[in-house]
This record gives sequence, C-alpha cells and structure tokens, in this order.
Amino acid sequence: MPAEFEPHAATWLAWPTRRELWGEYFTGVKRDYARLARAIAEVERVHMVACAEDAAEAAAQCGAKVMIVALPIDDSWTRDSGPLFLTDAAHRLFATSWHFNAWGEKFSTYARDAALPAGIAQHLRVPLAEAQMTLEGGGILSDGCGTIFATETCILNENRNPGLRKQAAEREMQRMLGAAKIVWLPGDPLETGTDGHIDGIFALVAPGKALLETTPDPQDARYEILQENRRALELARDAQGRSIEFALLPELPRSAAPTEAYCRSYVNFYIANGAVLAPTYGHPLDREAARVLHLAFPDRRVIELPIGHIARGGGGFHCVTQQQPA
Repeated sequence: MPAEFEPHAATWLAWPTRRELWGEYFTGVKRDYARLARAIAEVERVHMVACAEDAAEAAAQCGAKVMIVALPIDDSWTRDSGPLFLTDAAHRLFATSWHFNAWGEKFSTYARDAALPAGIAQHLRVPLAEAQMTLEGGGILSDGCGTIFATETCILNENRNPGLRKQAAEREMQRMLGAAKIVWLPGDPLETGTDGHIDGIFALVAPGKALLETTPDPQDARYEILQENRRALELARDAQGRSIEFALLPELPRSAAPTEAYCRSYVNFYIANGAVLAPTYGHPLDREAARVLHLAFPDRRVIELPIGHIARGGGGFHCVTQQQPA
C-alpha cells in the first residue's frame, strides 16, 4: 500500500447524502465538499461519487475539473467506505474491500457504502481483493515502506471485530496490504464517532517522520490519552527499524467546538500532489497549525480551507478523501 505522500493518479470523494447527519447545515456541507474538490482538482484529478439523483447538483457545484461518478452511496466518508488501493512491482493498480459496518453499527443503513469498493473497482476496471475483517481506511496509515500504523481502540473494538486477537488482525493486514510490520497506537476510547481512528491522532509526512496531535490543556480529558499515544510512538520502530521522528500539532480547544461530536483535528489534513489541504476553524490556532504544516512539508503548498460545516459531521478533510496512487 503506497503512502499518501507518494504521487497520486487521483483523489476520490463522495457527495453528501446522509441529510440527518448534517441537519440544517446540509447545504453548507455541500459547499464545503465542492470547495475542497475544486482545490484538489487544481493539482490532480478528482472523482466525486454521487447518487444518480445528486449527480447534476454535484457537477454544477464542483465544476468542470471534477469528474462525477454515479454510484449508490449512503454517506460521504470515502476514506472509510471506499477501497484501499495497492500497487505491485509492475505499477499495476489493485483495490481492496474490507468489511464495513458503519463504524460499529452507528447507522442502520450502510449496504451501499459497503459495496462502494466493488463499484469503484469496476469503474476503474481493476482487480478487487476482499479482506476477512472489518476496517475503515481512517483506521490505518501506510508509510509505503512496509509499515502500517493502526489504533487498538478502533480495529480491536468488539463493535468491529468481536473476538479478534491482535496477532490475527496483524496477519490479515499484512496479507492484504503487503505490510511487513504493524505499529499499534493505543487510540482514543473517548472518541465515540470512529472509536479513535488513527487519522484523528497522527499523520505521516515521510518515511519515519510524522505529526502527532496534542492538547496543551492538562485539564482536557484527552490530554492523558494523547500522552499515551505519544509514549507508544516514542517506543515504536517501523519495518525498516527506524524510530519515528515527530513534531506536535495542536488540536482545536474543546471550548471552541460547537458540539461534542465536532471534529477538532488539525492533523486530519489531506496530502495531494504538491499540496496539503489544511483545515481552518477561524481560531487563532489556525496560524500555528499552518506554521507546523509548512515546516513539515517544505516542498508542498499548504492550502488552507474552512472546514466548519464538514467538522460538524465528526470528520475532517482526511476523512472525506481517498487517494488513488499513481
């Protein structure tokens, strides 16, 4: 599985569909998705999946540079419901499909999302391999060098893979993703939307280099959780035997979030060809987050975009995108 920071052939997104998730902000969410799609389309090809009845609206808002792919979907978190892509030594593309159960049965309708990897693989005319465990794309990160990073609170959760032992999970991820080693972070037991996806805690910027989310407030309930993840990362070694160099990226303070489910993560950015799509919240920390990203990605343009409406659904720019490697 190539790393996100390696060259892309395209980015996949999915047009907002689950109206009950967004409520009165549904129209604004669509504008946020369209703005993000247009920004990515300036640096690489973009495919926007949309239900047939929404295709015209998506095309009108996203513009001519974004290709609309009409496929049935239940929700719009392509990172989690879409395929994870692989390449082989001959640079041929493959897609993988993992069991998807809407983040541990948190929604009752998800059959169309579960079928999305097969639909995208058919659209691209690439082989599809099916895994034997439940996993969302936001639950793992690949360094492109044989290491997969994952969180225990998500993948080993009884609402995903009841009775699954860590060693069995490792074997399946190694088998499916061509990985030599799985590095586990504890995750976040307080995060109830995804049960602690790794992309809300940690991001890779290069082999052996990363950004880790932190909170400066010792009174925050998440403070010790993030410290535990930091300690695990400090002890970790990747498949090449390297320790992981990391810088800290602050999260938005809890007091600045309008709801408990609001995504406060600056580390949930998206890496595109020559660019980083960075969330902004209209908060003073936006400037500090941009500074850290500029230092982490000196050869990429940092594109800052407001995320206010998307964040109300519990996710960020990384959650709504999925890279297709070159």
